[in-house]
Amino acid sequence: MSSLENRTALVVGGASGIGHAIAAAYVKEGARVVVADRAEAAGFDSVRVDVADESSVTAAVAVATATLGAIDILVNSAGILTEAPLIEMDLGTWSRTLAVDLTGVFLCCRHVVPGMVERRSGRVINIASQLGIKGGKALSHYSAAKAGVIGLTKSLALEVAEHGVLVNAIAPGPIETPMVEGITEDWKKAKRAELPLGRFGRAEEVAPTAVLLASDPGGNLFVGQTLGPNSGDVMP
Repeated sequence: MSSLENRTALVVGGASGIGHAIAAAYVKEGARVVVADRAEAAGFDSVRVDVADESSVTAAVAVATATLGAIDILVNSAGILTEAPLIEMDLGTWSRTLAVDLTGVFLCCRHVVPGMVERRSGRVINIASQLGIKGGKALSHYSAAKAGVIGLTKSLALEVAEHGVLVNAIAPGPIETPMVEGITEDWKKAKRAELPLGRFGRAEEVAPTAVLLASDPGGNLFVGQTLGPNSGDVMP
C-alpha cells in the first residue's frame, strides 16, 4: 500500500511550482487530490480560488469537500513574489503580498481545520520560505509574510495537536518555479553564489518532504516544525 492510500488532500496553489509537484506526489502515493488555485490545474480535479478573499475560500473548500468528502490533508502553497526595497515599496505591494502569502494561509486553515478537529485527525502543511527565517534584500514584504506563516504554524500546532491534527511548515530555499522566474537575474546569480549546494532546488525535490509530513507513521511526531529543503541556505 502506498503511504497516502485512502487519504484525501486539498492542495491550495497546486496549479504550478511546488504545489503542483506536491499534488503529483500525493497522487503517486495513493491520495485523492483536489487542487485549488487561481488557474486551472491540468491533470487534477480543481477549483478556482482567490486565497485573499474569504468568500472565495469558503466556496472552494465546499467544492473540495463535495468532491473528496472529508479533507485529511491541507497544503497551503499559494503565494506571490515581487522585488522592492522597503523604502521604495508602496502600501499596495505590501498589502497584497501579506494578503496572499499570509492571510490566505489563515483563511484556508480557518475553513478546513475545524473539520479535522471534529474528526480528531488531519495534517496541515504550510509552505513558508527560508527567507522567513533569514530575511532577504528587497524582499521584506515576502520575508515578513513567510515569517508569519512559520509563527502561525507553530501557534496552530499548539492549539490542535491534542485533537489529532498535526500542523507543520516547509521552508524551501530558492526553487526553480514560475514564481522565482520573475526575480531579476542579478538576484538569482548572487543567491546561487551564496548556496553551499551551488544551485537552486527543483519542485520535485521539495515534494517528498510534504509526503513525509502527511504520512503515517513517517509524519506522526512532527508538531509545529519547519523543515528546510533549502540547498544549505539556512542551517537552524
